[in-house]
Amino acid sequence: MSGLAMGTLFSELGPLRAAIADGPLIYADANIPAPLVAFMRTRLRWDVLHVIDEPEWRRATDLAHFHRARDLHRTLITLDHDFLEQRRFPLADSPGVLVLAAPDARGLRTLLTEVDAWLRRGRAVSPLRGRTLRVDAGWTCPAGPEA
Repeated sequence: MSGLAMGTLFSELGPLRAAIADGPLIYADANIPAPLVAFMRTRLRWDVLHVIDEPEWRRATDLAHFHRARDLHRTLITLDHDFLEQRRFPLADSPGVLVLAAPDARGLRTLLTEVDAWLRRGRAVSPLRGRTLRVDAGWTCPAGPEA
């Protein structure tokens, strides 16, 4: 045995999936409402894995979601501000996290539309890996996801 760690089928295929996906690969945690997930999937054409669709993942801890998103090469999207705590969720381990904050569903859709335009400017497999961003009404898009 070579001693190499072997991942899951999902984790091993993540980079390939990202290369052929029309939009970013997203891991939406349980506090993202289903209508917002539908918006990401249909209007933005993002590949969204919503933990609500996976019964065994629904009650996982925040840390388990953080690591699962990383292992699956997906950017974690959440409304949970706990993910901003860098001691619990170190940037070195980050799959890329977007913490959304808006007063209503319309505001969240507007933010995601801005994020979509920003992410599409850079087509890296995991453009936010190693970063955690709070995206709210005052957020301005940097030059590109690679910045």
